Amino acid sequence: MEIVTRAEKPDLQDMAAVVFKERWPEFIFHDEVPKKYMDRVEEYFGRFDIMVLDHGTVVAGGWGVPIPWSGAADGLPSGYDGALVRAVETREADIPATTLSFMAVAVGSSHDKRGLATAVLEELTRRALEEGLVHVIAPLRPTWKHRYPTVPMDEYAGWVRSDGLSIDPWIRTHQRMGARVLGTAPSSMVIEGTVAQWESWTGMVFPVTREYVVPDALNLVRIDREKDCGVYIEENLWVQHR
Repeated sequence: MEIVTRAEKPDLQDMAAVVFKERWPEFIFHDEVPKKYMDRVEEYFGRFDIMVLDHGTVVAGGWGVPIPWSGAADGLPSGYDGALVRAVETREADIPATTLSFMAVAVGSSHDKRGLATAVLEELTRRALEEGLVHVIAPLRPTWKHRYPTVPMDEYAGWVRSDGLSIDPWIRTHQRMGARVLGTAPSSMVIEGTVAQWESWTGMVFPVTREYVVPDALNLVRIDREKDCGVYIEENLWVQHR
């Protein structure tokens, strides 16, 4: 196993993209905020964008952004989008960061059950400590939440097994590393598109105006036929690592 940054191995970018693409639904890639900020994220924070290689093949990866955060739950960003914006805009305003926010981790589907996600999180945490950051947080996208799209995130986060850990595999991964839940990220991502775009992204038909259950969406998608618009506001879950 070898851990490198994407900047160190730019020829593996496409291979890394495949690993991430297979883990998320198509509509996730149509959030407008990352389109505005990702070029600067890659320029400013490349040391927190890593890949795990197995004999030269990308098998996992993950990235994060440094942000200023006081440590108080009411000072958290709105979620994924908010963390991106805060990271870039405070960097450009020369406001020092105190915190690393994990943003995404992906493991190739043929490499599950090898502990690679934990290895990525541990390596990003190590880099955060080297940078002098004092907090590590994450706006989690729980693995099984899409099975319960009508259940509020704060309720879902309270569902536990007999051992006291979450029913959700991704939340459990963070709990086993010592993370605790801080609260919901109520509008972590906001994705808008025309009805035709939503039908293309999901492979569904939306014949009337209403809220719909969409595969792999954590919350309902609101389709308005009259305005030719679909809006998806995704809740995530903020956790803090030790």
